[in-house]
Amino acid sequence: MHIGVCRMMLHLPESASLKDKRQVARSLSARIRNRFNVAVAEVEDHDLWQRLVLAVCCVSTDPAHANEVVSNVVAFVEDSNRDLELIDYETEIIPGV
Repeated sequence: MHIGVCRMMLHLPESASLKDKRQVARSLSARIRNRFNVAVAEVEDHDLWQRLVLAVCCVSTDPAHANEVVSNVVAFVEDSNRDLELIDYETEIIPGV
């Protein structure tokens, strides 16, 4: 079992309040969950209304598959037509038992 983890830092230039940020975060998280069957959570900068940090996690028996899923999520976020910009991301494949 292998775990694919990705931490994405996003800039929300159109966000004018925490309410706007929460709306974008919920919508994007739901779209990622539904499309890729992964776990998604906001992990940092909860009080900054123009910055969103999401973590994505998937479990797979094959490390290449875990890497592919995480890479596809990053590409999906980059290509998203939403009012957001991917600033940075980190990925890691954790080997399991």
